[in-house]
Amino acid sequence: MSSLTFTVADVAAEQFSVTPRLIARIGIVAGDDEPIQAIALRCQIRIEPLRRPYSDDEAAGLHDLFGPRERWVNTQRTFLWQHSTAMVQGFTGATEISLPLDCTYDFEVAASKYLHALRDGSIPLLFLFSGTVFVQGERGFSVRQVSWECEAQHDMPVTVWKDLTRLHYPNAGWVRLGHDTVAALAAYKSARGMLDFEDAVTTLLAEAPQVTVPIPQPEEAR
Repeated sequence: MSSLTFTVADVAAEQFSVTPRLIARIGIVAGDDEPIQAIALRCQIRIEPLRRPYSDDEAAGLHDLFGPRERWVNTQRTFLWQHSTAMVQGFTGATEISLPLDCTYDFEVAASKYLHALRDGSIPLLFLFSGTVFVQGERGFSVRQVSWECEAQHDMPVTVWKDLTRLHYPNAGWVRLGHDTVAALAAYKSARGMLDFEDAVTTLLAEAPQVTVPIPQPEEAR
């Protein structure tokens, strides 16, 4: 059996998932006419930050990950976003499958920090494929491995990520805080008669002289 080749046709938000999820459409081509019975496919999805330029606003958002721009030649490296798996049904010649990409809004995750920092353009992704291929053998099934050389690049528009976050977190987001921090923030809010935690946070930000980044307004107010 000749080697398999993989391409990424598209990545889009899954509209009706309970949690944030993207769906990558993966094309698979077998180089001959031997039927593929099934593939237990695994995929490692990585981000290649060196494959795109960045505006000054984006660079500020990436400071936690890569440091100041003058250090990027040493600090920007391809890094892991996530792993995904799929069971590919039998086919001959070529097929297309849907690969689920579960996402998180958590700002403590490096990939989320990177994605949230981008304003426009594309997200440079690298898909590294592996897994087990099942073909017909003399005594039933024969098992072979997906070549470690199977990979595909894809530039996912930043708008795809932004649409996904708007779908699941419309006009809002969240950050994870320790219990003591939440209690202190609640006490601060109550002592000043504030309506909600957002009032408390925006007041604290406005009082902090070192904060120079403007606080974004909700979309409906723009």
